[in-house]
Amino acid sequence: MFKSCFILKQKRYFKVVLLAFLLLLSSHSVIFSAEVQSAIQSLSDDIAQIAEKVGPAVVNIDIVRYVETSPFRFRDPIFEWFFEQREEFRRRIPQRGAGSGFIVDQKGYILTNEHVVSRAEEIKVTLSDGREFKGKVVGSDITTDMAIVKIEANNLPVVELGDSDKLRVGEIVIAIGNPYGLEKTVTMGVVSAKGRNISAGTEGHEYRNLIQTDTAINPGNSGGPLLNTKGEVIGINTAIIPYAQGIGFAIPINVAKRNLDDLITLGKVRRAWLGVYIQEVTPEIAEQFNLDKAEGVLIADVISGSPAEESGLSRGDIILSVNNRTVNKPEELQDTIRALQIGDKATLKVKRDGKEISFVVKIGEMPTDETLSTKDKVFTEQTGLKVEEVTPEIARKAGLNRVTGLIVTEVIPGSSADDMGLRNGDIILEANRQEVSTIATWEDIINKLKPGDTVLLLIYRNNRTYYVPLKIAQLE
Repeated sequence: MFKSCFILKQKRYFKVVLLAFLLLLSSHSVIFSAEVQSAIQSLSDDIAQIAEKVGPAVVNIDIVRYVETSPFRFRDPIFEWFFEQREEFRRRIPQRGAGSGFIVDQKGYILTNEHVVSRAEEIKVTLSDGREFKGKVVGSDITTDMAIVKIEANNLPVVELGDSDKLRVGEIVIAIGNPYGLEKTVTMGVVSAKGRNISAGTEGHEYRNLIQTDTAINPGNSGGPLLNTKGEVIGINTAIIPYAQGIGFAIPINVAKRNLDDLITLGKVRRAWLGVYIQEVTPEIAEQFNLDKAEGVLIADVISGSPAEESGLSRGDIILSVNNRTVNKPEELQDTIRALQIGDKATLKVKRDGKEISFVVKIGEMPTDETLSTKDKVFTEQTGLKVEEVTPEIARKAGLNRVTGLIVTEVIPGSSADDMGLRNGDIILEANRQEVSTIATWEDIINKLKPGDTVLLLIYRNNRTYYVPLKIAQLE
C-alpha cells in the first residue's frame, strides 16, 4: 500500500515538473518566435529596398537574328543540298531572343552576356521606365561570355559593383532579370559553391570559375545582375543546367571589372599571355621526369616568338610557381597568369633536369588568332598502336618544320593508347624523351620495357605537342 502511494506521488510530481518545463519552453518559444519574425521582416525589407534601388538600372534586351534557309523540304539530301546552295531559293528567317542586362555607366553602357547578343542584327533595349532604345554591341568576349551594349541616352541609373572575391558559400544573394519576358522578376537564394567550371551552349564552351547559386534563374535572366545583401552586383547570371532544380551560375563581377575598360574602348578583351601549352603532372609523368612527387605544371610545347620562348623556357620544363605562388594544376597557372597585367614581369620557378631554375618573363598580350614514300606498318601490341615513319609528304601536310617522328596509323580499341585519347594521324616525336624517327629506334625503346611500365610519348597534333604517358600491356 505504501509502495503504491509512493509511486502515485512520483507520477504526480513528474507531471508537475513536466508541465512546468513545457510552460517554460513555451514562454521561450514566444520570445524566440518574435526574434525570428523581426529578423525575417528586416531581411524582407532589405530585399525590397534592394529591388527598388537596383531595379531601375536593370534592362530588358530583345534581339533578332536572321538565318538563311530553304522553304523546300525533300527526303533526298541531294535535292535538299541543291536548293540550299541556290541563292534565289534561300530565305532569311528571323529568330527572336531575349535576355537581361544592367547599366554600368550613365552614358548608356550596358553589361550583358555575349551569348545574349551574339550574331544579333537588331537589338532593342527597354528600360524600367518603359523607354525603348536601339542598342549596338560595342565590345564582346566569348571566353568570359560578356558583352557591352551601347544605347544613346544619358544620366541613366547605374548599379554599384561589389567584390566577388569576398563572397562566401552560404551567403544570401538576389537575382533581378526578365525570365520568359516577365520584367523585373526578383528571386532570392544562397551561394551554393564557388569556382565551378561548366560546359554550356551548343558548342560545349567551357566557362570557368563561376559562382553557383540556387537562386531561381530561367531563360531571360541571362545577363542580369546577381546581388549581395548590400545591393552590390557580385555576379552576372550567365547559365543554367536544363531541367535541373536550383542550379544556376554567374560570372564573378571581378572578372567583368578587369575587362570593362577594354570592352568599352577596344571592343575586345586583352589577355595576359605566357605562350605555352601545358598539362598536369601525373604520377606517371613525375616518374618519367625523376620527380619525387607529382607537382607543378608541365610545359608540353612553347609557342614560337612567345614571351616564354624569349625568356628561355622550353618543352619539358615543369613550372612550380609564379611570383612565389605555387601552381600544381594547369587551371591554377592560367588563372595566375591572367591575373597579371600585360607588360608585367613575372618570376617563374621551374624544374629542369632535376634542378630548380628561376626565369623572369615579361608577360605579353595574347594574339587574337592562334597560328601555328611510306614504309611497312609496324604493329606494337604492347602500346596498342600501329605506326609508320614520317615521310616528307606527311611532314608537309602535318605542318612539321622537318621530317621527324612516327605517324600513328591505327589505334586498337580498348588499348592503353585508346584510353589515353591517341588517334590516327598523331605523330610521335619522342619516346621516353628520346627522339624517334625510325621504326628500329621505336622498337628498341619499347622492347626494353616490361608490362606495367610507362612510356612517355611526345605527341604532335594540330600544330602543337602533348606529353602522353602510356602503360605497357601484358602480351598474351
